[in-house]
Formats: sequence, C-alpha cells, structure tokens
Amino acid sequence: MTEDKISAYYGEPALIDPIDTLGIVIKTARKRIGMTRRELAAKLNITPKHLMRIENGKQKPSYNLLFRLIRELSLPVNEIFFPDFVYDHQEIEYIISMLYKCGKKELHVVTATLFALLE
Repeated sequence: MTEDKISAYYGEPALIDPIDTLGIVIKTARKRIGMTRRELAAKLNITPKHLMRIENGKQKPSYNLLFRLIRELSLPVNEIFFPDFVYDHQEIEYIISMLYKCGKKELHVVTATLFALLE
C-alpha cells in the first residue's frame, strides 16, 4: 500500500490491515518530525538499511524495536494498531504524545503558553 492510498483515507474510516501500514506510519512520523532515516537509525542503534526495510514493509520490527520507535517518534499507538480508524484530531494526539516526553519545567512553559494563547 502506498503513502498516497493512506493519505486518501485521512480523516475517514478505512479498512486497512495494520501489518500493511506499519512501515508507512513509521516513515510518515519520522518525516513529520524532520528526522532523517540515518538520524533515527542512530538513535535506535540499528542500521539505516534495517530502518529502510521496515519503512518499505520488507521487514517487521521486533517488539522491543517497535516500542522504541513509538517512543522516539511520539507515535500514538492507535495510529499503528488501529489504522482503520483514522482520527479527526491526529494533530492533537501527536501533541499529547509529545507532552509525555516533557519534564516539569517544559510542561510549565507549555501550560503558560496555552493560557496566554487562549486568553
């Protein structure tokens, strides 16, 4: 399945097998945060070729690697395990997943910023 086919389903219910879309979801998330394949592979301690094979659907990651990918890319797990239910609020879920990576100081800054924006 191509990225174009996934994009066509954005915002609509779709009947997609999670196994078929895992690589696309990972690749899209990596690009969304502006990370190169080489950078992500280095953070995960794998080769760029291994990551490329995962992104292209030629290989499936181990559970441990999938867990690290989810955390490193701040991926909402629903995006991986329930691709047939594409959320209308994916941006919000992405922001929420990034908040879990923040410490107290960063959360304080985010909270203050939100209050200022909403006044």
